[in-house]
Amino acid sequence: MFETRAALVAAAAERIAAILAEIGARGAVCLTGGSTIVPVYEALARDPLRAKIPVDRIDWFFGDDRFVPAGHALSNAVQARDALLGPLGVPPERIHAMPTDTATPQAAADAYARTLAAHHGADRLDPARPLFDLVLLGMGADGHVASLFPGQAGVEEGARWVVGVDEAGHPPHVPRVSLTLPALASSRALLFIVAGPDKRPALSRVLAGDDLPAARVRSAGPVLWLVDRAAAPETRIEDRP
Repeated sequence: MFETRAALVAAAAERIAAILAEIGARGAVCLTGGSTIVPVYEALARDPLRAKIPVDRIDWFFGDDRFVPAGHALSNAVQARDALLGPLGVPPERIHAMPTDTATPQAAADAYARTLAAHHGADRLDPARPLFDLVLLGMGADGHVASLFPGQAGVEEGARWVVGVDEAGHPPHVPRVSLTLPALASSRALLFIVAGPDKRPALSRVLAGDDLPAARVRSAGPVLWLVDRAAAPETRIEDRP
């Protein structure tokens, strides 16, 4: 737990940079969206951390996005390009945004699943060979992750890598495209970054074992929660079993 959001941002950026610095000849990172992650991205794109990131060896993917036209202000891909990928000088061919120009969210999901499989070189998940070196996640005030909302069918999906979400369970109420829990779990490391008092009730429920999407997240490697004091419940995050 970190006393301030600024301390959380600094620690998250340092941790991410350290993980990325260890990526081998070919890596993949799954990015998240939201207001909490933007200053983390901005810190990664500045010296001295940017020098640690092997831009020429990483492909960048997204855990979810809003089903809005390319370039729209609500797009997670636009946010990441502006705050991180553009300043880092990532070549366009290494940025794999979700194709939100399709007819439906599910068509976009199917197309993105093909993109992931082509990069991975397989259409089945193998615990010994994860999709991603690192997955970044936030958590909504309702306990959702990516665009997997409590009580919706996408949370229960066990076979597909990507799903269309016709009705978001949280503002802004626009359709979404989201990786599934099995796809997110196919990661060598997974990092939650959670800040703000509006997240405290949901995080308390996660720690209590309630069946929220965030509580179901797993990884082939470590799952690390970085939380500021405003979001931290009375039960410390370190106390979680």
